[in-house]
Amino acid sequence: MKKSILLFIICFIVFDLTAQNKVDKILAAFPYQHIADAQQLIAEMYTMQSTEWKGVFTKLDDDSMRIAPTYALSSFVHDASRSDINASTCAKILLSGYAQVKSFYAKNFIIQHLGVLGNNAAVKKLSALLKDQTFIGQAAARALATIQSKASIDALEAALPKSKETQKEHIQAAINHAKFVMPHSTNVVIKKNTISNKVQLLLQLEDRMLTAKNPIEKLSILREAEFIPGFTSLMFVGKFLEDEQLKKQAALIAARLALAEPSLRGKAVRNVLEKALPMIAGVDAEVLTKQLRARLKSIPYDYGFESMFNGKDLSGWKGLVGNPIGRAKLSEEELLKAEADANAKAKNDWIVQNGLLVFTGHGENLCTVKKYGDFEMYVDWKITEKGDAGIYLRGSPQVQIWDTSRREVGAQVGSGGLYNNKINQSKPTAVTDNAINQWNHFHIIMKGDKVTVFLNGTKVTDQVVLENYWDRNLPIFSKEQIELQAHGTYVAYRNLYIRELPADDLTTAQSTEEINQGFESLFNGSHLDKWVGSKTSYVVKDGAIEVDPTGGSGGNLYTEKEYADFELRFQFQLTPGANNGLGVRAPLTGDAAYVGMELQILDNESPVYSKLNPYQYHGSVYGVIPALRGYLKPTGEWNDQTVIMKGEQIKIILNGQVILDGNLKEASINGTADKRDHPGLKNKSGHIGFLGHGDVVRFKHIRIKDLTPVKKK
Repeated sequence: MKKSILLFIICFIVFDLTAQNKVDKILAAFPYQHIADAQQLIAEMYTMQSTEWKGVFTKLDDDSMRIAPTYALSSFVHDASRSDINASTCAKILLSGYAQVKSFYAKNFIIQHLGVLGNNAAVKKLSALLKDQTFIGQAAARALATIQSKASIDALEAALPKSKETQKEHIQAAINHAKFVMPHSTNVVIKKNTISNKVQLLLQLEDRMLTAKNPIEKLSILREAEFIPGFTSLMFVGKFLEDEQLKKQAALIAARLALAEPSLRGKAVRNVLEKALPMIAGVDAEVLTKQLRARLKSIPYDYGFESMFNGKDLSGWKGLVGNPIGRAKLSEEELLKAEADANAKAKNDWIVQNGLLVFTGHGENLCTVKKYGDFEMYVDWKITEKGDAGIYLRGSPQVQIWDTSRREVGAQVGSGGLYNNKINQSKPTAVTDNAINQWNHFHIIMKGDKVTVFLNGTKVTDQVVLENYWDRNLPIFSKEQIELQAHGTYVAYRNLYIRELPADDLTTAQSTEEINQGFESLFNGSHLDKWVGSKTSYVVKDGAIEVDPTGGSGGNLYTEKEYADFELRFQFQLTPGANNGLGVRAPLTGDAAYVGMELQILDNESPVYSKLNPYQYHGSVYGVIPALRGYLKPTGEWNDQTVIMKGEQIKIILNGQVILDGNLKEASINGTADKRDHPGLKNKSGHIGFLGHGDVVRFKHIRIKDLTPVKKK
């Protein structure tokens, strides 16, 4: 008898190990790159026994092991949904798994995929879960709506009168959704979408979000926004990253919007994505987070949109003091006093109300504290009946806003024209205003003296010269404030974003003083003619040399000429955790840190560099002489650096502070700090280069003065 029991136990263990091996083999293929790689394994999943499925759900229930079963089950469900027989089999498997798992993640995943499966076998279980007042009950309502069968809708309608008030909203929204999308529905009239363009559609989505009654409706709106590419959609979705019920889905949508639009850049974009990254979860988490981290490292800081209005107060704005010509005549003391008086008055005239910037109808213009040259601007605006307003560009009137019914003043031509032009075009080319009390959207571009305006997605002003209203004998000011006009009627603004545009002439010309001192430009902002090396890893963008990780894992870019003694001046911009280096007196081959010298260029304030040796901080002669720490500007800002080499002496100045001043021979006379051989310390001359490590770093305004004594003949 004992032998029989022992034999049974051994057989059970062997069977269990065999089952586990089969599960591990299948799960190892997920996530897959090509369907052909996994198709056979998906077929094998239909033959798995209950003990094998138990192993799958055990892993799904484990936070540290759930990735592979998440992808495997998702693939299995989508395959099964194509056949009624397979769908029934899959539903039974998922229902047995639901009875086993304990974690919220696993339960929610199974409920969601029971809905995706679309099989009535799950209706009974999902109906029972509707009684749950937590997110599980809400997930069950969504799953029943996704099944879209008569049985699933009947279950929702039967549960509705029995449910508590909080759950009723979710069940009613699920019923509305299911009936709306059912192809055979006869009691719902599906209206064709009459929205003419994506700008108008996004305005509509924002209005719908304000009246949405529950998270299901709001989530549906966010999902529609995912199919409207561009910056404004990303900012709209980003608003819901602080909503406890929507933030995870908003994070996924924000990530997909950003990855689909490579041109998105700047601090506003980066802020949204940095906030979204830790919230991403679910089936796409592993792939999306990896892609998003890479994207975040490469997003340029320059020439990106920044918010002009925080939705809370008038930060960044000030009251109006005269006009640009009059302000220029005031002394500094007079201007400060006048601005203080104007600011005090503006607080009563311009208010923040429900996240909107509102003009109350009395007072003067509201002005940006900052002055702008060339720029691109987005802004939503809304007026009431007989409304009249405008946006001053560089302190000059104005892109017109008004009620088009005011024919007595010519408003029938529509908004978006340059109203105060006398010589150049003043009227818009089309009337595209939305109705009074509805939101409108301006996209304004100003380059030089020319202005382009899109109103609600239609171009109504095309590169028209804006005249100087204050002195028509003068051209428009090259740089001035932007003003929201106060014209005696209510106007509200929201979603104000602006980005400064690079000048047409991107060359980093030297000052006359530097030319007289003997400095030579090494980079003119447009090409790399004076450089050799990895020109696929180093590219020219927006007047700067940028390390492009897609062009190679790193690579070095060297000056064509060699230098002995010199003074080098340049600007650099780091991205989070970025690592690069400045090679000096280096040959074109070999590791420049040793066969030449490497001066660290490093975001050493990043947490990933918390355990550096002193000789690894930014500005250090790598492995030899440490530099002072604490003088880098915040990541994303441009730093100024000067390197002076004369014989064995080296001095490095960062943002006006000497961070290193040392003698190469003295520093290595008893061995180097890193205890390694640095033969390059003895080099008398060599190339200067940027030493890449696969991170995005940007360089510009690079100039050099050769300090090598001229040999007498």
